[in-house]
Amino acid sequence: MEFSDVVRRRRMVRAYDPDRPVPRDALLRMLDLAVRAPSAGFSQGWDFLVLTAAADRDLFWQVTSDPDGEPDAWLTGMRSAPALVLCLSDPNRYLDRYAEPDKGWADRDVARWPVPYWDVDTGMAALLVLLSAVDEGLAGCFFGVPPEHQAATLAAFGAPADRRVVGVCSLGYAAADRRSPSLRRGRRPVAEVAHDGRYAVPFA
Repeated sequence: MEFSDVVRRRRMVRAYDPDRPVPRDALLRMLDLAVRAPSAGFSQGWDFLVLTAAADRDLFWQVTSDPDGEPDAWLTGMRSAPALVLCLSDPNRYLDRYAEPDKGWADRDVARWPVPYWDVDTGMAALLVLLSAVDEGLAGCFFGVPPEHQAATLAAFGAPADRRVVGVCSLGYAAADRRSPSLRRGRRPVAEVAHDGRYAVPFA
């Protein structure tokens, strides 16, 4: 599939066929592409926790859900995903890397960073997972884990407490689902978001 077709076909799918597992070799190919995402200083401060066993997926939904609340309809559909990839960022890999002689920030001060690149880079890797899913004939969605459930999620799967769940990619074969009502907002055109030399001068 052409790259432009992959990008245009990608959308957030919130319902999956629970009886069609994602082939393990497809997951490996997707992860092999994900680790080719750019990272500051080639720090590669990401980990991917892949959940395909039903018990593991059930545990994820248990630790990330509010026991007193009813899940939204879209979340009910997401629970049908046969594979979940938790995208974890590791700030210390960046702080350690930039304390090395060729970078020279020996104080490891987080304030030096204009944005948390460990999260940005992990997000870019997650996008590669979503795009490669389309190329594999699969569907996917990226969603977050609420702050109040982050620690429990890491602990449930034995992940280090200093990691952060930047987001989760649900993956599977698409089932019928409703289009997001947010799509009614329309896609902002390039002329509105791209600026030529100065802000508000459209890049035409």
